[in-house]
Amino acid sequence: MSLYVKNDNGFEQVETVTRECPHCGASAQLIPVSTPSYEALMQSRPRHAGVCFRCAACNEPRFVRVAVRSFGPDRIELSSNIVDVERPKERFQFAYLPSNIEHLFRETLDCYTADLYMAFAVMCRRTIQAARADFHGNERLQIHDLFKDAVTLSEVDAQTGAVLETVLFGPNEPELTPAAEEAAALIEIIKDVLYQRYVRNAKLKAAVRMRRYFAGEITQKVTPIGVKNRG
Repeated sequence: MSLYVKNDNGFEQVETVTRECPHCGASAQLIPVSTPSYEALMQSRPRHAGVCFRCAACNEPRFVRVAVRSFGPDRIELSSNIVDVERPKERFQFAYLPSNIEHLFRETLDCYTADLYMAFAVMCRRTIQAARADFHGNERLQIHDLFKDAVTLSEVDAQTGAVLETVLFGPNEPELTPAAEEAAALIEIIKDVLYQRYVRNAKLKAAVRMRRYFAGEITQKVTPIGVKNRG
């Protein structure tokens, strides 16, 4: 897919652009509403240009940044790699988290969305520390075990796994800023740890209670074979 700014200031898309909207959460088409002028781009010849779209689902503006590929007498070609200025927020089932952990983890995800990887690492550590505080004694090791299981299941390489373990469980506060690839692995692993610790437990307990309730209701209404109803 390519984008073009024509010499008459027309804007051409070879294919439609679809993105997840940070405002409404829908995966919707982006419709261009404000595009750079041909004359301005030819005069300044920037490496990147900005385009304003609107979300077809909620009509909110979406600002993107694109690289300029080439300048021509008839049109200017823009890169197909669209970089969202405002990224969708990370999602999680926060309702299952204790209020103090929910507050920490929301801020953790906000740091990741903003590409603040050092702050993200620190907030991941604080979130894990708060989760461990929910346990007592040797039970606190369960959080570390959940982390190890997530690393194994995700097939993260040993070097990355060691970095993430140091960030979350090392004796000192994180000092190095995680690389983008390490942060990408960390966010999924900490999500899985919290899901297993809180969301899965709560959902499983609720499901068992519901099953037992209906099983009891059915048992009370069934008359055993050989027993006559008393009128």
